[in-house]
Amino acid sequence: MLVSATEMLKKAKAGHYAVGQFNINNLEWTKSILLTAQELNSPVILGVSEGAGKYMGGYHAVVGMVNGLLQDLNITVPVALHLDHGSFEGCYKCIEAGFSSIMFDGSHYAIDENVAKTTELVKAAHDKGLSIEAEVGSIGGEEDGVVGMGECADPDECKAIADLGIDFLAAGIGNIHGKYPENWQGLSFETLDAVQQKTGDMPLVLHGGTGIPADMIKKAINLGVAKINVNTECQLAFAAATRKYVEEGRDLQGKGFDPRKLLAPGAEAIKATVKEKMELFGSVGQA
Repeated sequence: MLVSATEMLKKAKAGHYAVGQFNINNLEWTKSILLTAQELNSPVILGVSEGAGKYMGGYHAVVGMVNGLLQDLNITVPVALHLDHGSFEGCYKCIEAGFSSIMFDGSHYAIDENVAKTTELVKAAHDKGLSIEAEVGSIGGEEDGVVGMGECADPDECKAIADLGIDFLAAGIGNIHGKYPENWQGLSFETLDAVQQKTGDMPLVLHGGTGIPADMIKKAINLGVAKINVNTECQLAFAAATRKYVEEGRDLQGKGFDPRKLLAPGAEAIKATVKEKMELFGSVGQA
């Protein structure tokens, strides 16, 4: 059964580890992530961007698939199904469809409008028992066609949003989505520290977990990050394994063209990536 992410992230913050949010794109992704979480006895958050939700046929289809897998695969670790970078309308659609957590990304609105919309969604989410994440200071890189440079959030704005009753907060600290460029400056731990001092016990979220060096990840966790989002890394691993399978001509041998065979190496590569991240984040055995 799906749970909200509130409890698992409070536990993670108190225990100085982080829960991974792994974005899903289809059945292979979802199944690989869930099986790995169960095997490692780790809580997990399945992230769904609005684009991926549309690609999979819609939010009801996603909820049906995830709930079915939890039941049929006997998944007993805590699993949250979370809308990633949701629009105001998208958040309402996911609440209605049966998600257990949402993120409202109001970072492109003026702070007053971000506050008003977040306040309304906090009530709507909490009325149905969902957890809600908000964002301050846009995260750089490309996210469904939106490109930003990786700004740092204003700690006072973070406090203003945190005080609205959200459950966890994504604060821009120079992190970006996708692959990091050569000239990337690294994470701003000063910003992270200042945000944590203002927001106290609130679990903080690090978006763009792909390609951040392990020592920076560990330092971020020590400074209050309890949720780390991973997407691109699983996609790259899946693509590389699939490319290898085809380049070796294995799709031309026997029934190698069968999608179950064709997609198997990619699914295994996702599992390996998720395992590596869960070990790095410290969530193994925390379910």
